[in-house]
Amino acid sequence: MSKSAPLIRHLYQRAGFGLDIQTMAQIEKIPLKKALQQLFEQSEPPPDPLIVLEKPLLDPDKLQAMSKEERRTTAQQLRKQNREAIKQLNLAWLRQMATGKAVLREKMALFWHGHFATQHKSAFMAQLQLQTIRRYALGSFRDLLLAIAQDPAMLLFLNNQQNRKQKPNENFARELMELFTLGRGHYTEQDIREAARAFTGWGVEAEDGETSFVFREKQHDFDSKIFFGQEGNWGGEDILNMILARPETALFIVRKIYRYLVNDTPNETIVKALAEKFYQTDYDITTLLKAIFEAEWFYQPQHFASQIKSPVEVLIGLQNHLGLSFIQEEGQLFVQKVLGQMLLNPPNVAGWPGGKNWIDSSTLLFRLKLPSILFKAEAIEIEAKEDGDVDTKNLGNDKLDKFSCQIAWEDLAAMLEKEKTPAQKQSKLQFYLLGTNTPLPPDYLAVSAGNEDDPLAWLKSTALALCSLPEYQMS
Repeated sequence: MSKSAPLIRHLYQRAGFGLDIQTMAQIEKIPLKKALQQLFEQSEPPPDPLIVLEKPLLDPDKLQAMSKEERRTTAQQLRKQNREAIKQLNLAWLRQMATGKAVLREKMALFWHGHFATQHKSAFMAQLQLQTIRRYALGSFRDLLLAIAQDPAMLLFLNNQQNRKQKPNENFARELMELFTLGRGHYTEQDIREAARAFTGWGVEAEDGETSFVFREKQHDFDSKIFFGQEGNWGGEDILNMILARPETALFIVRKIYRYLVNDTPNETIVKALAEKFYQTDYDITTLLKAIFEAEWFYQPQHFASQIKSPVEVLIGLQNHLGLSFIQEEGQLFVQKVLGQMLLNPPNVAGWPGGKNWIDSSTLLFRLKLPSILFKAEAIEIEAKEDGDVDTKNLGNDKLDKFSCQIAWEDLAAMLEKEKTPAQKQSKLQFYLLGTNTPLPPDYLAVSAGNEDDPLAWLKSTALALCSLPEYQMS
């Protein structure tokens, strides 16, 4: 095995969703620098939007013209149609993560989706926000922040539609500073009140089949405001620029990205150096990522297999590693529900906490059983937990009997064909799935014993054993 192979595998675990079979076959032939260049080049082009709805499901003017009973019936139908469209958008994004080449863009879009967490009742607005996040995922955080601050789903979710001069609503202003930019301790309650006044009149309108940001001058407070100790007739964009002018914003964002891509325990010396560069480049995300992935410290052993995979990383990782495809795609919604990460439905405005929070007694059991359920189409003996939200109850089945999947066993076998002995094949397969060649205890692979004379049976049983280990849950 080449010296760069473990480094490239680690890179793809963190900058993407794990190696796929084709890329694994190439990593012996290319240096780390080339793999890194390829990763960025494939994610550079602007993404094609994921479209499940061409326009909003209903023009609000038509709803207002209905009788009370018609509105009630229509509202019920709209909730059902929105839930179905959100399901399809969820699956379309998963499909893009699993089959698209721009894995770094999708991995960072997943990060920003959790950072700017929004619960969606409108599928069209969810689609608009996802387009924005994927478009700016590798661009400028300054541009992304403004786009999200004017995003219809975000403005509605954090009540800025109700933010008027006569009665300012502080919800968006508070979360903007606490969760999206500065973090606690770097602003005052007065800063929140004054920022809320600056965002008065920022709202949403639906017209001619389009949903978009609107600035309502009559609802905006044009009086003088004092923000961060500076007095002026500040508007919403002024507030964003003043927040971005604070180095604490760069530090907050970089520390969170470090936890996402490197290690749950930040090295504060490294984080501060990265944050300074991020600030100096006016928040250029690609430059920050290159600084991380090109650094020697990123490839130090303590970062390998140090993070618990998120549910989405488990789902996409199995598809990459095994060429697995779901014949009935909606089964992936059930997995998300059971494991606690339903795309387009974060638990709250703070997003998913991640790390050790991904694991409890029931989710760990299901994670370890999932390969067997997928490989063997075994019966599923677990139900998804109730989340108590009537709007999300039907986003995925609470119970599923079994999965129907296809796995590219022939492609996986071809990847191993150059290895001459069963021990060499096992070593390479173990490295591919777990990232280590260290010999495992014999009982770890006892399930594959007796299949040595049947190469395909051996491959299936050994892959199943490896994917069912706790070590497979680590990235």
